[in-house]
Amino acid sequence: MIEFHLDSRSGVSPYLQIVHQVRHALRLGLLSEGDQLPTVKDVVASLAINPNTVLKAYKELEHAGIVAARPGVGTFVTATLSDASLASHGPLRQELRRWFAKARRAGLDDESIEALYKECLRASSAEAIA
Repeated sequence: MIEFHLDSRSGVSPYLQIVHQVRHALRLGLLSEGDQLPTVKDVVASLAINPNTVLKAYKELEHAGIVAARPGVGTFVTATLSDASLASHGPLRQELRRWFAKARRAGLDDESIEALYKECLRASSAEAIA
């Protein structure tokens, strides 16, 4: 089962952080169709946030057709976002981990690594479009 975390420094609202984490877990194959999301009560207890925040996230995921709420039972994944070639990601993942280790040895902290990664991702996306 997925365990949510919030980053108060991210500038992203808590409900969107939950939505993004579910979508990322689906893309990476960490969540699959039929898996249950944590109950609203459990998320509220672990993150110390308002239940409406969790409900808003789950409603957005439901509206997107990714999850379905079963009253009295829970919220379950109904769709997947993972790529059929997920198994082929292993070498890419290893290469990325090596790059992260190299960046840390160069003295970059997590925030700097993330900023550099995102900038390079944006630049490569712009190049692909051009």
